[in-house]
Amino acid sequence: MPAVTTPAAASHEAGGRHRLRSVVAALTVTQTIGYGVLYYVFSVFLAPMTADLHASPAAVTGALTVAVLTTAAAAVPVGRWLDRRGGRSLMTFGSLLGAGAVLAWSQVTDVRQLYAVFTVLGIASAMVLYEAAFAVVVATSTASQRAGALLAVTVVAGFASTIFLPLAAGLQERHGWRTTLVILALGYCAIAVPLHALAVPARPRRAAAAAAVDRTARRAAVRAALRHRGFWLLTAAFVIHGSAVAVVSVHLITYLTGRGHPAAFAATVAGLLGVMSVTGRIVTTGLTRRRSTAAVTAAVFAIQAAAAAALPAFGGSRTGAICCVVLFGTGFGVGTIARPALLAQRYGTTGYATIAAALTLPTTVAKAFAPLAAAALYLTAGTYTPVLALVGAACAVAAACLILAVAPALPSAGATVRADTAA
Repeated sequence: MPAVTTPAAASHEAGGRHRLRSVVAALTVTQTIGYGVLYYVFSVFLAPMTADLHASPAAVTGALTVAVLTTAAAAVPVGRWLDRRGGRSLMTFGSLLGAGAVLAWSQVTDVRQLYAVFTVLGIASAMVLYEAAFAVVVATSTASQRAGALLAVTVVAGFASTIFLPLAAGLQERHGWRTTLVILALGYCAIAVPLHALAVPARPRRAAAAAAVDRTARRAAVRAALRHRGFWLLTAAFVIHGSAVAVVSVHLITYLTGRGHPAAFAATVAGLLGVMSVTGRIVTTGLTRRRSTAAVTAAVFAIQAAAAAALPAFGGSRTGAICCVVLFGTGFGVGTIARPALLAQRYGTTGYATIAAALTLPTTVAKAFAPLAAAALYLTAGTYTPVLALVGAACAVAAACLILAVAPALPSAGATVRADTAA
């Protein structure tokens, strides 16, 4: 007998779609501005900051590493908050904190102050950037809506560097780096705070008994996920792949110029990584409508493995360099949308943010240190060939881990809420 949709059910479903559209629209804006202001503009101000603070580029760059590591450390407590209370208050306060940190950044007079400010900036980033936004999207969407919603947020935010690098450079040339940071901080605050406060849903208040049941269910879901072999295979896959991507993003231009390519060509080719990351996300999301997310993502990682392995052989020519970078770039942003999709599919939405944070912590730490390890290997070997060989091997291992992670579902079926039944 066919199911009958009542007017009340249809109205509720329509309301849910409208709420999701509002949430996604708000997050596309706040993620784009957030990544632009809280992360990407640092590179624009590196040279003038180095001069003003009378410090070395390495010492100043260390502040960004501090921020990344702080973001990793804050991932688990932020995830727990999101599971318990939702994203509205957290992301609203995080926006205020981030804007305040950028304002403080504009006033630093030495490296110690810079590091202190970037510690706060790292905390704010954990509260407002992708991982928090993904948790809100997962909690707001159904299984059928989730892939499209995640894609919309990441595709738009993927242009953050394209928008904010030239914007910050133009403002810096006219007003200096300190005034530019004040302008960016005020602009971020004026846009992100009200959008997070108005569009991001708060977790509904529940009676004490219902809240206790929720807490018990979340703890059971988290424990079950952390005991599951597939979770640790997923963690290994994304830690290893994230490390490989971080190495390429940091060292590609240096590698290409070392092969004799002009600096302008090397920078242009490296810019293809950003373009292809958006393309790869769109193509991958389309393919997951017919194939499993794990299988599609593993195939993309395998393509990256072949591209990295081929770069030493073909990177000496312009055509070869472009082809290898384009192929590697197809998977540059795929891990970003595959990770929340796979976690929600495998472990449901109960306790999602805490489970995701357990994966985010080692992934972020690895991304911070992998480029340093690659630099050390390059100095020891005197060539990037072993670095690229390891990048290729890492992508291949990540692909294998994803395939192995597609194992039987959690043995305790009642421990989690499956993604296809969660709102």
